[in-house]
Amino acid sequence: MDTSRRDFLKAGATAGAVAAAGLAPWVAEAAELTGKTVKLLSPEGELIEVDEAYLKPVPDSLPGLYDGGDARKGIEGRKFVMVIDLSRCKNLKKCQSTCSKMHDLAEAKKWVKVYQMQENENTAPYWQPTTCMHCDEPPCVKVCPVDATFKRQDGIVLIDNERCIGCRFCMAACPYSTRVFNWSDADLGQGMKMEGMHSPETGLPAQRGTVEKCDFCPDMVKQGELPHCVSACPNGVFYFGDQNEDTVTNGDETVRFSQLIKDKGGYRLMEELGTKPRVYYLPPVNRLFPFESGLENTTNE
Repeated sequence: MDTSRRDFLKAGATAGAVAAAGLAPWVAEAAELTGKTVKLLSPEGELIEVDEAYLKPVPDSLPGLYDGGDARKGIEGRKFVMVIDLSRCKNLKKCQSTCSKMHDLAEAKKWVKVYQMQENENTAPYWQPTTCMHCDEPPCVKVCPVDATFKRQDGIVLIDNERCIGCRFCMAACPYSTRVFNWSDADLGQGMKMEGMHSPETGLPAQRGTVEKCDFCPDMVKQGELPHCVSACPNGVFYFGDQNEDTVTNGDETVRFSQLIKDKGGYRLMEELGTKPRVYYLPPVNRLFPFESGLENTTNE
């Protein structure tokens, strides 16, 4: 009787901690504690431990959903890469607005962010579009406890939101701060009808209590089209292509990837971390327009 009472009190205390931490949307009611715990981040950023019995079950296959094998495998023989030319960015944010529209993102969530950058007070400021880096050594994949975020053979890093438990370890592990948390239910405001179907290749419909990020638009790439941010930019800032073919394009011009990086001094962010990003930057030199022309579009939140 004493043991049963202790288990009951322990279960009540754990459930109270879960509710108090605001984790209720993505945890289940536990019938019996397992004694095994998993660490989660609360909305306040505090590290807490929750019994595995409180986590929603994650089946290997879900009827009516995408073919997990195909989505996780990627396109054979491809190695996708992006190049962002900082000398061309005018902070128009067409990349951002189009990405948000096509992925039905709320105003508070943006997969593409445009930052105002300046090395020091003596250097010229510039705009830096920032997406997921789709690293070849992604720390987000290594810390995910349920294999919800994964790296494909074609270089793309995706999130299976049906598996994601919302622990947010991937957000803490990402040095580029490109992931966002979805606090709300899906609202297909663009008239999209998904009929309950979810695919990590589209990110739709959004799953409350899970993590989201830039996905390189694999659904478009499958059709031989460019990611939405690339095709939406009127200044040709974004190049996208296949590193195996050594070719990238911004829609208007197609160039050799290796030659572009070599001739224009391409680099990757935080190279010293060893994450090996698949997004390269060209330095903001020889800009054709004044920096001030984009100041009216500086809000990322």
